[in-house]
Amino acid sequence: MLSVELHTHSSLSYDGRDPVELILEQAEAVGLDAIAVTDHDEIDASLEAAELAPDYGLVGIPGMEISSQAGHVLGLGLEEGIPAGLSFESTLEAIHDQGGLAVIPHPFQESRHGVMARISREQLALGDAIEVYNSRLFTGRANRQAERYARSRDLPMTAGSDAHISEMVGQAVTRVDADDRSADAILEAIAAGRTTVEGKRTPWRISIRQFAGGVTRRVGRVFNLIR
Repeated sequence: MLSVELHTHSSLSYDGRDPVELILEQAEAVGLDAIAVTDHDEIDASLEAAELAPDYGLVGIPGMEISSQAGHVLGLGLEEGIPAGLSFESTLEAIHDQGGLAVIPHPFQESRHGVMARISREQLALGDAIEVYNSRLFTGRANRQAERYARSRDLPMTAGSDAHISEMVGQAVTRVDADDRSADAILEAIAAGRTTVEGKRTPWRISIRQFAGGVTRRVGRVFNLIR
């Protein structure tokens, strides 16, 4: 079983803080086998992380968190960026056109752009897997809803830290029963449902710090654009 982190953000995300090197150092330090950097509507840092990952004893999985019209979708195993603003179905199609895997993160958290605010339960099942544990939880209710849904539809389940600072990488991981230690094998195993999930809550003080830092960086970027 490989220990895989599928949901992290670097400084290329509008709300991320750290460069990929710090993220990879943390992943190595906590004993992960593989990691995906999934920046918001950006893929360059993820491609860099996937290239550098073997230097840290890791398998790198390129991907991104795409802002569809319905909400956020994780595209894993991508080679090129996918534009924001497509419909939910078109976003999934664009991921699949690259041979990638579409994971639906925090689907029941409307405040964090979960897709269930804008699509039906039948549409949600179009994803290849459901993130059922996101460590940036409040009460845990949304995670429980996601797990119940995935189990009711027999859909593959994943977990992710949703780390926006490097210290939180590895707070939630997906254990993957892969045939070998490669990105392709990991994604194939996830699609086949050969996963278990585990994780722990991101501490409140860290969640607040991540949120505050993200707001500051967003405001700074907007200011730079209009200067």
